[in-house]
Amino acid sequence: MYPNPQDVRRVASIGGGPIGGGWTAHFLARGYDVTTYLHSEDEIPAFRTILDTAWISLTALGLAEGASLDRLTIETDIEEAVEGAEFIQESAPENLEMKQELYRRLGEIVPANVVIGSSTSGLMMSDIQAKCCTPERCVIGHPFNPPYLLPLVEIVGGDDTAPDAVHWAGEFYRIAGKAPLMMKKEIPGFVATRLQEALWREALHMVANGEATPEDIDIALMNGPAPRMMAQGQCMAFHVACGEGGMATNLDQFGPALKLPWTRLEAPELTQNLRDRMVDGCNEIAGDQHFSDMAAQRDKEIVALLNALRSSREDN
Repeated sequence: MYPNPQDVRRVASIGGGPIGGGWTAHFLARGYDVTTYLHSEDEIPAFRTILDTAWISLTALGLAEGASLDRLTIETDIEEAVEGAEFIQESAPENLEMKQELYRRLGEIVPANVVIGSSTSGLMMSDIQAKCCTPERCVIGHPFNPPYLLPLVEIVGGDDTAPDAVHWAGEFYRIAGKAPLMMKKEIPGFVATRLQEALWREALHMVANGEATPEDIDIALMNGPAPRMMAQGQCMAFHVACGEGGMATNLDQFGPALKLPWTRLEAPELTQNLRDRMVDGCNEIAGDQHFSDMAAQRDKEIVALLNALRSSREDN
């Protein structure tokens, strides 16, 4: 029913902003022809800036044969944008009613053998596809920001999604240079965002209680768990940390600590005071750096990490 993922050459990307623009840059860098739908021509200058910024890092990582920004077409008519597409990546705003209407329209104008992936970071595909006449080909394809650098894409279907569409999406994203995570169940927030949210809630508690500043929290993560997680994640880091006994030793020895009041997963009340302390703390860290300069530095360091990991793994 669906085309061979290996044969896909034309992708439609719906939506601008950091996510839609990031996806467009990624697909272009992988050598695809991309048509992007933007709501208005007024969005084009900002969209082009996202692409130009992303292209610097993508070039440093290595472009696929034939990759070019010239393979991009921008449309403000949804029908023209999706015409001839062999895959659609949807990155519309996080508004359920808006997405439902969009999928209703896509169901009418896009051939049923074209899979549609949603970048939503928290909405459920079961809800998004509710008004679509071809819900069986609609899946979640949730990236991590920035999508043009971080390989993760979380994939799961809704109640009416066909299993073969989910499988197809996983294979396509893999071929397109992503690291697909095929989820076992549809849950709000997916996997990575839920883990990130747990860290975020604990960070807010510590700031609210005067236990740490935003700077303290970032220093702790950047110089502690984060570099190790790049290599081993969470589970394997604890497995290897306990020597030959592995995870069994970890759980047997440190299991009782799970009962200690080390974490407070329920979110703290976001008072004006807490809000201001977070804002002031982050502004103090940023100093006089412009957002674009901080994003460029972030991308440069992620590229260095990804290239270092790639080199290390190739040596093995």
